[in-house]
Amino acid sequence: MPARSKPLEQLRLEAADRGDEPWRLWGPYLAERQWGTVREDYSPGGDAWDYLTHDHARSRAYRWGEDGLAGICDERGRLCLALALWNGRDAFLKERLFGVTNGQGNHGEDVKELYYYLDATPTHSYLKFLYKYPQRVFPYSRLIEESARRTREDPEFELLDTGIFDDDRYFDVFVEYAKASPTDILMRVTAYNRGPDYAPLHLLPQLWFRNRWSWRASAAKKPSLAADSDTSLQARQERLGDYWLYCDGRPELLFCENETNARRLFGKNDAKGPFKDAFHDYLIGGQKNAIGKDRTGTKAAAHYSFTVPAHGSVEIRLRLVGWDKAAPAAAGAPMPAGDAFAEYQAIFNDRIREADEYYADLQAEIDDADARLVQRQALAGMIWSKQFYFYDIRPWLDGDDMQPQPPEPRRRGRNSDWKHLNNADIISMPDKWEYPWYAAWDLAFHCLPLALIDAQFAKEQLLLLTREWYMHPSGQIPAYEWNFGDVNPPVHAWAAWRVFQIDRKHRSAANPDDPGDLAFLERVFHKLMLNFTWWVNRKDIDGRNLFQGGFLGLDNIGVFDRSRPLPTGGFINQADGTSWMAMYSLNLMRIALELALHNPVYEDIATKFFEHFLSIAEAMTNIGGDSRGIGLWDGDDDFYYDELNLPDGKITKLKVRSMVGLIPLFAVETLEPEMLDSLPGFHRRLQWTMKNRPELCALVSHWEQPGLGERRLLSLLRGSRMKKLLRRMLDETEFLSPYGVRALSRAHLELPYIFSSRGFFHAVYYEPAESRSGAFGGNSNWRGPVWFPVNYLIIESLQKFHHYYGDDFKVECPTGSGHMLTINEVANEISARLSRLFLRDASGRRPMHGHYEKLQRDPNFRDHILFHEYFHGDTGLGLGASHQTGWTGLIAKLLMPRREEEPAAH
Repeated sequence: MPARSKPLEQLRLEAADRGDEPWRLWGPYLAERQWGTVREDYSPGGDAWDYLTHDHARSRAYRWGEDGLAGICDERGRLCLALALWNGRDAFLKERLFGVTNGQGNHGEDVKELYYYLDATPTHSYLKFLYKYPQRVFPYSRLIEESARRTREDPEFELLDTGIFDDDRYFDVFVEYAKASPTDILMRVTAYNRGPDYAPLHLLPQLWFRNRWSWRASAAKKPSLAADSDTSLQARQERLGDYWLYCDGRPELLFCENETNARRLFGKNDAKGPFKDAFHDYLIGGQKNAIGKDRTGTKAAAHYSFTVPAHGSVEIRLRLVGWDKAAPAAAGAPMPAGDAFAEYQAIFNDRIREADEYYADLQAEIDDADARLVQRQALAGMIWSKQFYFYDIRPWLDGDDMQPQPPEPRRRGRNSDWKHLNNADIISMPDKWEYPWYAAWDLAFHCLPLALIDAQFAKEQLLLLTREWYMHPSGQIPAYEWNFGDVNPPVHAWAAWRVFQIDRKHRSAANPDDPGDLAFLERVFHKLMLNFTWWVNRKDIDGRNLFQGGFLGLDNIGVFDRSRPLPTGGFINQADGTSWMAMYSLNLMRIALELALHNPVYEDIATKFFEHFLSIAEAMTNIGGDSRGIGLWDGDDDFYYDELNLPDGKITKLKVRSMVGLIPLFAVETLEPEMLDSLPGFHRRLQWTMKNRPELCALVSHWEQPGLGERRLLSLLRGSRMKKLLRRMLDETEFLSPYGVRALSRAHLELPYIFSSRGFFHAVYYEPAESRSGAFGGNSNWRGPVWFPVNYLIIESLQKFHHYYGDDFKVECPTGSGHMLTINEVANEISARLSRLFLRDASGRRPMHGHYEKLQRDPNFRDHILFHEYFHGDTGLGLGASHQTGWTGLIAKLLMPRREEEPAAH
């Protein structure tokens, strides 16, 4: 049978990986919110949301980035292209997405727009974005006022709740990009009037340079934009080279400077424009002299004005073309303006067809059309969520010589001990509006679905956070910009190993003897050993292999805010922190074993991590007889709990049945007999451990009892204890939701956990939706909803257990049903419940759309998928950040068929 030819998009990706063609030079790297970020915050107290607001954003030049609507930029964020709109009624030119701030929202920050990432290819050769723009006055004030009126007991007030879409008086604005070459980009905007009447619409594609010249005297030469003809303009920047923007039709070309309007914001009446907000003032404010008169500047727009008929549409076409920066300026434009659109439609047709071919190849084994639709939009969201992220801590702390100096307190405030950090890279973001900054453990999960389509980018992302301009000299990986020193779960070794496996599987299709990218695995392994050492030195207070860690990304899951000093004093030995470290030990052991197959020096270090795993397991169960500890496993409840150590020496279990007690499942690994035969040194040291510490090996593993296929198991949970834990996890009155595993047992709805000590009183209730507690900040909630990352790890862990136990080992699922399943079938059941969130049911409804009939039934809404931060623990309604395609994008991996003989997690 002849080999199947590769899709053209795959060939482009391979050319980019080799460095032959820079297909990744331009991409959807523009942030969706630069205002309200730590990077732009120069306030004394770190009030980022209030320092640079949405209202200020249109008038204020940013220091560290740019934002826009449906935008793209080059890989250094120098030149940006995005869309602005005006419906003839709004008080603001729509240049960026609106949302309530952390202080305005009744559950924290929340974007109040409807937009969707509909399609994308990994080289960005084709991109498609949808924005739903109301024809009435956008309800900015009502959204703020109603959010302020509501309490934490109430649901959030969304744009759909205003009724503004009820009679279809809105535009569907589709923005598409197609690349003719790495530096030749076509932009098409198509606006459909879904309403019953004619409606005005102004479309303003904007091209502008990020302001890099107003901050430091040593800044690079200021770039320029200038009209080249009535329908084209030239962009010049020293390092990027020259670009021309061609505009089809006869738009009005507008120009201004990407500079702060100091007259509006700071009362400086002598400040000279035109300023960043000139197009708003010109179009909406009627200030005809607001724009530049000489048709030059650093920001430009092509203004198209339409009256769109009922149920009709309009289209505009643009083309951004780069010219070799080494070519002499006299060479002129790359093409006559009249030729720019000669093959425009053919190029778009080709790129759309090639995108379809690429996904047809990727999804060849997915039979269900709806599953293919969901997966393709999930992967589009992963691609659209890339962002140029720029943050250099030293000048941020010290200030710029051409600007007022920052207040003195900031030198000792947020992130002041991360002066080495200097980030200027393309990074996968959790959500480019809610979280337009990387988060360490989020990013690790992002890399698995990314590896399905762009393994090289996934590997680079994992390496990036371990580079010396990211990782702290102490070995800590930065958490996120609000506090780089916070602690996220150590999942990078797991992600690196899984990405290596996924990549190796792809490579072996072309060359069965390919061992995989060992250079990547070795590079990341050495850096992760530094991080592992940081954990051991910093997060094990007594040196007893019981770890604290902090909040570990789970926000409000427990009694206390674990990232702050406890109100009771003392410290917590965390079941999750300790289990994460057991998992980390096994992950690093497995990587070391893989490397040892090619370089025997790694056998020693593999043994070291095996022994560390045993030490952690011993500490968790207290078999050493330490009189201070009582162990993290509770034999009465058959569950793991955190252990509170008070200053007076008293120790008590915090008996909250939560995801914290399920995380011990994640510390599991199986090893094949062939590997042990190939590594006699490692095998010999393990046999010595079994002989000299048999009680330890008997406790944590079935090492001495070969399982299916003579393979061996390492786990914190032997069969009986695992069955007891699964009995709780698979109980639908506790953890098992129709849509996955809840983060908190539903038993706490009627029986909340109550804690009181020294006048401190707190209760942990089951809360399946938004959090009712303001003690932990933000808009996330781990007290009952379904979260994708931990559910995904549960699934992979169960697959590993099944790989050892085989089909003879069965558990009841759901608990009390009498229905016995293998461990693999349990994993498949949880995967199916998670997939059920997005897929249409028998009545055509998607649970993540919830009670919104518009989303469920309207053909212009129902097949547009949002990938939420988390999901209602009972109904499946999408909650939190609405575009967290980051780790919720794991659905793309779950929807890929898995062959039974090839366990995905091994």
